[in-house]
Amino acid sequence: MVATKAKRLLTEEEILKMKDANYMNADQLAFFRDRLQKMEREILSNAGETTEHLRETVIVPDPADRATIEEEHALELRTRDRERKLLKKVQQVLAMIDSGDYGYCEETGEPIGVPRLLARPTATLSLEAQQRRELRQKMFGG
Repeated sequence: MVATKAKRLLTEEEILKMKDANYMNADQLAFFRDRLQKMEREILSNAGETTEHLRETVIVPDPADRATIEEEHALELRTRDRERKLLKKVQQVLAMIDSGDYGYCEETGEPIGVPRLLARPTATLSLEAQQRRELRQKMFGG
């Protein structure tokens, strides 16, 4: 049995210092895969906590207290709904890493850029393409 040493993941600083020629090399992909998998685990953990929290609810006779609890539950459910959408996006982006498409703009095929991916690992558009999309949505209300 051969013991293989787990390869150390690079830091953000090391990734930012890499030359453009190394864009989306194996080390960068491993870094972003790890970051996205951590996001995925955190979202799934939060969802489980919400389910438990909602099950633990006790009936309170005071209408004001009941209203407060219902509002807290509504806020928690809205947060989980946003996280559910983020989870789907994280899973799609993990599939993009597997297919070799991660880090490249869906519209232009140009590199999205390491700084943008560090800020938003689920980004699928370059900053310019995202700005164009937002401008179109603002102009045409979509």
